[in-house]
Amino acid sequence: MGKRFPNIGYLPRWIIFAIDVFIVLIASIITYFIIYNLSNLRYNPFGMVTRYGLIILVNAIFFLIYRTYAGIIRHSTFIDGVKLLVSTTTSYIALLIIHYTCLIFFDKEIFVTTGLFINFILSFLLLFLFRISVKYIFEKYLYIEDNKKLVNAVIYGSDANAISVANALRTEKPGRFRLKGFIDKFNQNKTSKSILNLPIINQNKKISVILRSLKAEALIIAEKSLTKEETIAIVEECLEFNFKVFTVPLVADWEDEKQISNKVKNFEIEDLLDRKPIVLDMKAISKQLNGKTILITGAAGSIGSEITRQILSFKPAKIIILDQAETPLHSLGLEIKPISQDVKLRSVLADIRNKKVLEVVFQKYRPQVVYHAAAYKHVPLMEENPSQAVYTNVTGTKNLADLSVEYGVESFVMVSTDKAVNPSSVMGASKRIAEKYVQTLSHKINIEGKEGTKFITTRFGNVLGSNGSIVPLFSKQIMEGGPITITHPDIIRYFMTIPEACQLVLEAGAMGKGGEIFIFDMGQPVKILDLAQKMIRLAGFVPYKDIDIKIIGLRPGEKLYEELLNDSSKTLPTHNEKIMIAQEIEEDFECIGAATTALINEIDKVSNQEIVTAMKKIVPEFKSMNSIFETLDV
Repeated sequence: MGKRFPNIGYLPRWIIFAIDVFIVLIASIITYFIIYNLSNLRYNPFGMVTRYGLIILVNAIFFLIYRTYAGIIRHSTFIDGVKLLVSTTTSYIALLIIHYTCLIFFDKEIFVTTGLFINFILSFLLLFLFRISVKYIFEKYLYIEDNKKLVNAVIYGSDANAISVANALRTEKPGRFRLKGFIDKFNQNKTSKSILNLPIINQNKKISVILRSLKAEALIIAEKSLTKEETIAIVEECLEFNFKVFTVPLVADWEDEKQISNKVKNFEIEDLLDRKPIVLDMKAISKQLNGKTILITGAAGSIGSEITRQILSFKPAKIIILDQAETPLHSLGLEIKPISQDVKLRSVLADIRNKKVLEVVFQKYRPQVVYHAAAYKHVPLMEENPSQAVYTNVTGTKNLADLSVEYGVESFVMVSTDKAVNPSSVMGASKRIAEKYVQTLSHKINIEGKEGTKFITTRFGNVLGSNGSIVPLFSKQIMEGGPITITHPDIIRYFMTIPEACQLVLEAGAMGKGGEIFIFDMGQPVKILDLAQKMIRLAGFVPYKDIDIKIIGLRPGEKLYEELLNDSSKTLPTHNEKIMIAQEIEEDFECIGAATTALINEIDKVSNQEIVTAMKKIVPEFKSMNSIFETLDV
């Protein structure tokens, strides 16, 4: 039958209204037989048509007022039942008022009050029964799901949030889940209880054991009181035993069941980062940004665009988003324009390698704070193109730093990377040279005792979900059916989310005095092989069975693990436990500046080997790995 009625339409509202009026008529007829055929009450000052016509008319008026006909019958909810109760109750009260008004002023009784009450009860029950019956018929007979496609699932939680989720999933069309019960960690009673005719299971055993006993394939976490640690432990256990796991946010609008069911989604790998929420010094950041003109380079990238979004909340006077990528820059402008009505937004299509173009930008807009996120970051690609790494990461940074000093920028915040620490690649070395340049330039300004630009460097590891990062690559490979490719089984990386990284960039920029390299607490390192296996399980597959994992060997310049500090560096704490200051050996600006300028000037005239040789002189700790430039270290 489900296949015979796949697209049955909705009845027009006027038909629902007519059916409701007809139901009141039926209730009136039943009342008539109860009152006048089964009792001795025979007086009848008004005719039956007048009496019951008035009852029907008053009910119809309140149906229109409360719009009881407006809901879709097959999707009736608790709210629809309340509307019916209010409508019929109001009609009953109105009829009583009419009755007693006529009695007081005209000394005539229109109704038998007992009959009015019986009519009220019958009308509500029949109207409610009609809706429940239609809903039941549609759920049980006209929309029969393909049982093979439904996933047996258990909901973790038994509070109002969990019940609302369960209701939403049961009415979802097409359905995804066949609910088998609820798990309640707070229920310590051994007596059996149920909700929605589904058992409530006491969590006195492991989650995996309970799921297996209920023949469930998935767990939907709807319990709002779970801590992050408890949630991660549950997810880890489910993944270990190949159970699918889903999450749903706190339900705010229980009436919109479709919206609730759409929010039941797979856990993302970001959800499993065991990290505490960041507490920002909002006053310090606001003081730095409020009412200021902000320039963001690399604004179309994942880090730059998130910095832009977060800065908007601090109400700067103007934001200049600068990037050389036309389409992403245009898309960012369209995205943030509706939420930046109080902030002047300017999009500048420019390349940071072109100093003349940058100077026009500085002359025109006079930025007070610069966030420098523009960079080339792909390690293997920069091994093949070292000149381009120097052009963008070194020349571009030098151009921006010099112009910031010349045009009196208050703060210059540079986004760097952990790959700049004891670099093993051209990309990492180019970022380290950029770090050295801005750091020594800041020291020069401090030594001269001038009120100049504060240069601040922020250094962190891999960012989940950033453009070209490993998580989107793995997601794409999983969608394509595999295999997932990993360069080495023992490779380890630090990870943080894009919003988290950008929050810390803003915080570091506000607390910096000039010349510091801030490093971020990246949490526990993650083994990439474990990450791949988790992502496969989160997608509902079994590693090596449904999706294979292949080891392809380390890429040029790639390390097994990244560091956040040089061998000779120490750290100082800050008021934010997630941010530390790296104490690097101070170097002379004249030496670094001259070497950097020489490297830039020779870049078009020499070979890749000579470029990398010059980079190794500026950064002595730069030792190439898995690269053709390893011979330069001998």
